[in-house]
Amino acid sequence: MFAAVLLSFAVIFVAELGDKSQLMAMTFALRYRWWVVLGGITAATTAVHILSVAIGHYLGAALPTHLLGLIAGVAFVFFGLWTLRGDRLTDEEATRAQRATAPAFFVVTSAFMLAELGDKTMLATITLAADNDWVGVWIGSTVGMVAADALAILVGAIAGKHLPERFIQLGAATLFLLFGAYMLLENIFSGAPDILVAVGALVAVLAFGGVLYALPQRWRPAVLRPSSAESAAPTTGLEPVPDQRSA
Repeated sequence: MFAAVLLSFAVIFVAELGDKSQLMAMTFALRYRWWVVLGGITAATTAVHILSVAIGHYLGAALPTHLLGLIAGVAFVFFGLWTLRGDRLTDEEATRAQRATAPAFFVVTSAFMLAELGDKTMLATITLAADNDWVGVWIGSTVGMVAADALAILVGAIAGKHLPERFIQLGAATLFLLFGAYMLLENIFSGAPDILVAVGALVAVLAFGGVLYALPQRWRPAVLRPSSAESAAPTTGLEPVPDQRSA
């Protein structure tokens, strides 16, 4: 069970990096006391992940282990692509977080439950519970998500809007892709040494990254495109001309 706790904690913590749940946590923390926000997140996460591990546990009992490994590998590659695409609050979610007038705990809990239903963290928890101890997955996934959102509240309070969101998004996507590629290769080439599988996964992810960078900019994920500041920077080596617009 301890191994399931550690694995689930790590996977869900990474899944939450740059996720809209972190953005919601920071937004709510600007309006409510941090401990109320954290309490609401904990309650919502506990409930959603109970449902997730129940689905995953009964799904896992009906499928062979080898097939589960392949499904898990595909799922984590999908999570990596989802993370690479990026995740933003919709206007409705942002408005709900900024203008909520109901009791704080109820608002935070209900908002997070609605946001997490069908989200990649719920799908990741289902995937983990299908092939691991469900109690360990429930504990690890719940603690992992709460820890990630607590970090978002803390960092948001300290750093404001100066978060390295692009770096976090790329890092989380890379870890998901590596994990998914490793699981796929491990189950396809079941007799291969672990080190060879790991190297193969790394090469596959690097090759995929190279293909993405080779695409025209308009076809790349937004996180892999040059920022607006980089695109507007002069290429002559001269300093940009300051804006001369009158006040």
